[in-house]
Amino acid sequence: MPLCTYLYFDGDCAAAFDFYKSVFGGDFTSKASWGDAPPDMGVPDGQKDKLMHVSLAIGDGLLMGCDVVEGFGEKPVTGGFALSYMPDSRDEADRAFGELTEGGEVKMPMQDMFWGAYFGQGTDRFGIEWMVNVESPGA
Repeated sequence: MPLCTYLYFDGDCAAAFDFYKSVFGGDFTSKASWGDAPPDMGVPDGQKDKLMHVSLAIGDGLLMGCDVVEGFGEKPVTGGFALSYMPDSRDEADRAFGELTEGGEVKMPMQDMFWGAYFGQGTDRFGIEWMVNVESPGA
């Protein structure tokens, strides 16, 4: 079973996941807003358009996320972690890295590394850190 990642956002989860879908393809396996929650949860009216949960299949894994709603305990956190995408080819690595870092920041451009991989690192426009790594650079 693959390891899945869950990201918390502060109101831009839908935009972030639409962006990730445009980069990686795949389909949302679920998507619900806080407005879909039962009334007894007490979601404030101004928060009901935020996403309560979204799941996007990427390869064998699943990227999930939500917008936090005040009073429900979670807080959005940016930094202190990175998502690692491991495509099978340099071409796919270059394409995904270019799209992911557009509007964000390239910290290390895609390049051959001393440990034998083709690697790059940067942040997307939502502040999420990404590492793109091709283990077999000749691929």
